[in-house]
Amino acid sequence: MKKMFLSATERLLRFFNQFSGDSNVLVMIDADPDAISSAMAVKRLLWRKVASVTISNINIIKRPNNMAMVRLLRVNLVHADKITGQQFNRFVLVDSQPDHNEAFSRFNYDVVIDHHPETGYKAPFQDIRPKYGATASILTEYLRAAGIRPSAKLATGLVLGIKTDTSNFERQTIMEDIGAFYFLFRHANIHLLRKIEQSELRRDFLKYFKAALDNVRIYRGRAVVHLGHVVNPDICVLIADFFMKINSVSWSIISGLYNNKLIIIFRNDGVRKNAGRVAKLSFGHLGSAGGHKSMARVEIPIVHLKDVVDFKDDKILLKWIRNQIRKRAEKSGSSIK
Repeated sequence: MKKMFLSATERLLRFFNQFSGDSNVLVMIDADPDAISSAMAVKRLLWRKVASVTISNINIIKRPNNMAMVRLLRVNLVHADKITGQQFNRFVLVDSQPDHNEAFSRFNYDVVIDHHPETGYKAPFQDIRPKYGATASILTEYLRAAGIRPSAKLATGLVLGIKTDTSNFERQTIMEDIGAFYFLFRHANIHLLRKIEQSELRRDFLKYFKAALDNVRIYRGRAVVHLGHVVNPDICVLIADFFMKINSVSWSIISGLYNNKLIIIFRNDGVRKNAGRVAKLSFGHLGSAGGHKSMARVEIPIVHLKDVVDFKDDKILLKWIRNQIRKRAEKSGSSIK
């Protein structure tokens, strides 16, 4: 059956109809810029319309730029471990759906707003638009329909959410994302935005950059390095992006061990390459692997490597990673040249 088209005003009214003056609302998120800013928008929409709004994150925020976003925009988050649920009578989920993480299954949601593909969950009110690049774009439409001029902090957060999830409009983007960005940019604090985006590093990350520079092998446009144990898997992401800034590098493959898992990050220049396919062909039989054409991620539980490779020897592990790519991906026709 064809879905009925609803205007922004109609969607907003149906959203508001899920709440009353005595509603104590819990907004659940898997915290990243899009989710955080979308939850901020929900809180603003419900201001003075409900008894209370609490935003709760199921994950531990570790990325320095996400930590900076929460701190500089003064977002009050309560971790899900500290939530009993008994004090709430309305539940909202943004930028995700209940099937995405079992931590969401604790509650029955009255409202689900998301831009990822539908999973089949049915809520009294749901607004799921997979064609959109960011949930922040959807919530911006709600704000505009409500006649709300966003504060500088809210606009800055929503701009960051859109920029992050569209990868600065390099990934899936539609005109509605661009329109939302254009509207928000006039109200955002550009200095705050720049500070958050530049807050990628912690001081204790610098030693990994030194190790990467000392040990990287760059051969035929490929920068490959294994970092050993890392305190945060985002270090692998930062270093993979860093090596892509070298003009002779077309592939960056960075690995590290974290929380009993082997993490492998792929980056490439996007020219006739498919990082997601290479990752899946090379390591999909051992753990989760996949991504986009220019970026991909692999996570393999250490227990799956015990009978495969000596993961305690960094040199042997790095050699095994390279051989896996060569044997499984390149033999299947997925070149990383």
